[in-house]
This record gives sequence, C-alpha cells and structure tokens, in this order.
Amino acid sequence: METTTLNRTQVHLLQMFQVDSSQEGLDELKALLYSYSKKMDTCLNELWDAGILDQKKLDELNNMDLHKL
Repeated sequence: METTTLNRTQVHLLQMFQVDSSQEGLDELKALLYSYSKKMDTCLNELWDAGILDQKKLDELNNMDLHKL
C-alpha cells in the first residue's frame, strides 16, 4: 500500500473539523464549498472569454508537474 503525506492545508482542515462533527456543520461546509466552486467557475469563464486561458494553456498545465512549483 502506498503512503500519502498530507500537506499543511489538509492537516489544518482535519484539525478544524475535529471540533464540529454535526450534520449542520457538514451542510454549512458543503454550501460554502459549492459557493466557492461557482465563484471559481465564473473566474475561469472570464479568463477563457478574455483569451487568457485556452485549450493550449490547459494542455500545458496538464503536462506540468505542479508538485515541483
């Protein structure tokens, strides 16, 4: 089995969620993440419409090893 190391953000999120394990907390988090994803979609669409982001750029990003950045 392969071992995975968590990054600082992942560890922080796990520590945060130790405090509230309620269904209400989970529902609030889901709503927040959904809202954030919609905001990111809007931003990406604006970049695409402005010609800053295109399929060529996406292909370049797909082939990059982002762990080395």
